[in-house]
Amino acid sequence: MPARKVIAVESSSEGEEDLVEFKQSNKKRKLEATQSTADGKTKGATPKHELSGKKTKNGTPSKRAKGSFKACFSGPRIPKDEAMQRWPERYSIKKSKVNKPEDDNDKKLRQSPNDEDAEESGPSKCVAHYSRAEVDGTIYELGNCVHVHSGGEQNFIARIVEFFEDDKRKSWFTAQWFYRVEDTAIKVVDDVKNDKKRVFYSEVRDFNALDCLDSKIKIVRLSPLHHFNTLTPKPLPPCDYYYDMGYDISYSRFYALPPEVDTGSDGSDITNCNEMSSGPASSSQSEIRSDNNEATSGVLKEYTLLDLYSGCGGMSTGLCMGAMLSSVKLVARWALDLNPNACKSLEYNHPETKVRNESAEDFLMLLKEWRKLCEKYVEREDVDDSKARKRRKSVTADPDDEADTTSAKTEPGEFEVEKIIGIRYSSETDSGKAGIEMKVRWKGYGPSDDTWEPLENLGTCDDCVRKFVVEGKKNKILPLPGDVDVVCGGPPCQGASGFNRFRNRENPLQCERNRQIIVYMDIVDYLKPRFVLMENVVDILRFANGILGRYALARLVKMHYQAQLGMMVAGCYGLPQFRMRVFIWGAAPRETLPPYPMPTHDVVPKGGIPQEWERNMVAYDEDKKPTLLRALNLGDALRDLPPVKNSETRDEISYGGGAQTEFQRFIRLPKDVLTGVCSLASCKKQKMMLYDHRPLNLNTDDYQRVCRIPHQKGANFRNLPGLIIKDDNTVALDETVERELLPSGKPLVPDYAITFVKGKSLKPFGRLWWDETVPTVVTRAEPHNQALLHPVQDRVLTIRENARLQGFPDYYKLFGPVKERYVQVGNAVAVPVGRVLGYSLGLAIRHAVGSSPTMELPAKFPQSQMKSSAQQISDIPLEPLDDEAGDD
Repeated sequence: MPARKVIAVESSSEGEEDLVEFKQSNKKRKLEATQSTADGKTKGATPKHELSGKKTKNGTPSKRAKGSFKACFSGPRIPKDEAMQRWPERYSIKKSKVNKPEDDNDKKLRQSPNDEDAEESGPSKCVAHYSRAEVDGTIYELGNCVHVHSGGEQNFIARIVEFFEDDKRKSWFTAQWFYRVEDTAIKVVDDVKNDKKRVFYSEVRDFNALDCLDSKIKIVRLSPLHHFNTLTPKPLPPCDYYYDMGYDISYSRFYALPPEVDTGSDGSDITNCNEMSSGPASSSQSEIRSDNNEATSGVLKEYTLLDLYSGCGGMSTGLCMGAMLSSVKLVARWALDLNPNACKSLEYNHPETKVRNESAEDFLMLLKEWRKLCEKYVEREDVDDSKARKRRKSVTADPDDEADTTSAKTEPGEFEVEKIIGIRYSSETDSGKAGIEMKVRWKGYGPSDDTWEPLENLGTCDDCVRKFVVEGKKNKILPLPGDVDVVCGGPPCQGASGFNRFRNRENPLQCERNRQIIVYMDIVDYLKPRFVLMENVVDILRFANGILGRYALARLVKMHYQAQLGMMVAGCYGLPQFRMRVFIWGAAPRETLPPYPMPTHDVVPKGGIPQEWERNMVAYDEDKKPTLLRALNLGDALRDLPPVKNSETRDEISYGGGAQTEFQRFIRLPKDVLTGVCSLASCKKQKMMLYDHRPLNLNTDDYQRVCRIPHQKGANFRNLPGLIIKDDNTVALDETVERELLPSGKPLVPDYAITFVKGKSLKPFGRLWWDETVPTVVTRAEPHNQALLHPVQDRVLTIRENARLQGFPDYYKLFGPVKERYVQVGNAVAVPVGRVLGYSLGLAIRHAVGSSPTMELPAKFPQSQMKSSAQQISDIPLEPLDDEAGDD
């Protein structure tokens, strides 16, 4: 098994790693402040100043630097038996360990401003504990919330949990820290204005010199529902700060605090505002609907999902499959994408989904207008029964009456509305006025004559509009706030892509190519789902100091969602491609934040992890030796597929043989088995066809080049004649021989292949091999700058082969031109990654997982959780591997 470097993702029991991160965050902000003073370029930073210039609350210069103030314990000692019971670790060591400070800013947090000798070590052996201290005339008690000197403009925020004295008669206190927003992974996001009074509870504790205490403050603990889903801000009780969530640096995790969190012991002056947490913050259905997952009839309760920027449906397909494996019926009720072919693919494979082909901006405006129409036309609960019956009668009029009313003679040139069959929001109309449009079926005409008409033009058709709205709300053709349990999606952020040479580094969120992440969060803010899952490329954490990733976290936290960010590698969940992506979870305050499933397959990370976000990598610690399955390769996924030519045009063909590996056996399973409708034993037997197993038809020149690439591992354009390899491993034309031309007159070796990456690349016309994996499935099939050639056939990988590398089951059929289908597959979330996330989501919906940010999947997942037993699936016979399989 190859060595595997993994990233530590858990903090130590003493919280030392969290403490280092906490202080490094503040240290970095102070460094930025220094740079700001020097060049005036850093935004949001505060000027650095010396501690001697610090002003106290009464405005007089601090006396600390001169050593003329008093810092000592007051009152009697705590009895030693009681102290040893409350702080046993303090008496079990001879000397407390301290991380060596990296600079003067870190020293100021731990050490007294007056004691240079204290800088080299922490407290020595503890000899006594106290419950009270006096610092510069202020009395402090255990449990008090305080400002602690930081050496910067903003003091640190903490709660005193311990007073003790060491055998050198030095005085110390232990602080339990609170984070400001800018201390967290969010830092400062100018486009999201956070409440300066809001802080976040943490489990980070450490000792500090007593005279670092600055002043007492008041912190209020609010119910997590205090601000959630409220139309108008609720007033805060008198306080300096408030908190409603905790923060953990592992996975940048903002989490709801359980009631038992210790904030009220030791005389704590943290106020719990229980009167504000006695009920839901509003009538949000997402917060008050029942969590009973199974109806009395034994049928699973249905949970709804909205898939934004859905593409062909990779993420929602995986999520729904995974949720079903955890006994939760998650159904993608709505989906949205701009690509009409992707919409057609999703609609075919998910007939239960209402798929809309429109922009996310128009969709959000439509949702708002739809809500107004529902309020206008649909009966309210307080409407008198007789009025309601009368209204329903007008909506569902007798056909004979309707005939009477519609038989009135129409004027020449007028058309009569038969019914309304659709609705949309149009930002671009012939009249230039944006607004709602209705799709009209005209009386006496067929579907081909349907037209979109502005709502204001249908003033004389109020009954038709009313009927459409009433039926539409009943059938939930569009979601209203409270209708959606889960929103998922991957808003495109091309403005952050490393392939974009014209990225806006100064104001990334003002770039039109990055705007969709804002729209995505606006839709979440409007619908207020119970859970949110956003997927994106790792570049959102690399580009412009990770501003796009920080923005997503900041928006969720500002909306008072719990949130966490993790990076997952597709290959770690049973695929022969690496493909690392960012997944950000959000969960409403009363929900369980879904954990990240740990890897099941032994895949070696290939770098590319932004250093600042290493704690967000979903992986095992280096010192842990889990039993993982071996990494899959191309042979595991593709060797059973029948050979096809470059010129193949059929969309459906037969397999021609059986599966050869467990991966192939699983991915061939019928749809009803994979989606949990039935077991393999009870599934109706039918002949399975292979869809989309056709390649991009290369042009004549490229095909002739491909035919000259040897069928061997590592072969590429460098194997063609007329080239030399220099000592620095760059390629160049061999000037000693005549350059070979194709029948078209173009060179056999194109110039773009020679000059790609300054002659260092091995990718142009590269041939893949059976024992390899691919870095990531891409959206293009031209072999000009990617290794895309089949190992033993003279063509690029087919659409189906790419789909298998993405984990799409073989039953999943795609639509559109060949190039469009490649794009759909390349843009999708890998289905197995969606499946493991769906499984953890289902457990979270059932509150069947704890508070850990990660979880381990069951053995032999997913087969072990399916209705079909693992034995039933393994009983499907495998054909022997043929080393020459697929060779032309």
